[in-house]
Amino acid sequence: MNDIAKERNLTWHNGLVARTDREENHGHRGAAVWFTGLSASGKSTIAHHLEKMLFKRGCSTYVFDGDNVRHGLCSDLSFSEDARSENIRRIGEMSKLFVDAGIIALTAFISPNQKDRDRIRSLLGEGNFFEIFVNCPIEICEQRDPKGIYVRARAGEIKNFTGISAPYEKPVSPHLEILSHQEEAMDSARRVLDLLKMNDVIPE
Repeated sequence: MNDIAKERNLTWHNGLVARTDREENHGHRGAAVWFTGLSASGKSTIAHHLEKMLFKRGCSTYVFDGDNVRHGLCSDLSFSEDARSENIRRIGEMSKLFVDAGIIALTAFISPNQKDRDRIRSLLGEGNFFEIFVNCPIEICEQRDPKGIYVRARAGEIKNFTGISAPYEKPVSPHLEILSHQEEAMDSARRVLDLLKMNDVIPE
């Protein structure tokens, strides 16, 4: 129990259905697949291809996309360093609930800070968290730039923009590194699918 829970007299209530029961119903384990990388590196595209592949296999899965989450759950947060850490903290806590529900949660967030990603890894535990580094040169990301945000960041219109005016800390030990400028998104998604098979998240 953490300090806040103690202070507020909170206890975790265990229900009558265990995670293992839910996983047995789903036919696979719950897990969080954490895609990290620069904006326009291909995180969301790969995540959605993977979601479709898993869905076709009968898996219970869902993609949490950075922009989508900021429409609701994190709509109150700015893009300051502290707010971005809080954004990732909330997603991590939500992912933990989905994993407990036996669902394969796919998250596509820049999540630029190593300490934030390490906190989520620790929160979920090894075997439940898979960090996927979508590595793409910033020059290629800028060429793609589907929302025109790199141009605005270069012009100083967007502050604290990762890769331009704010740093991106590359993962130290990702479970998988994808060079998205060198392979097709479908092929990348298949590599992640193979990773999940190798780690007994989904059956062969």
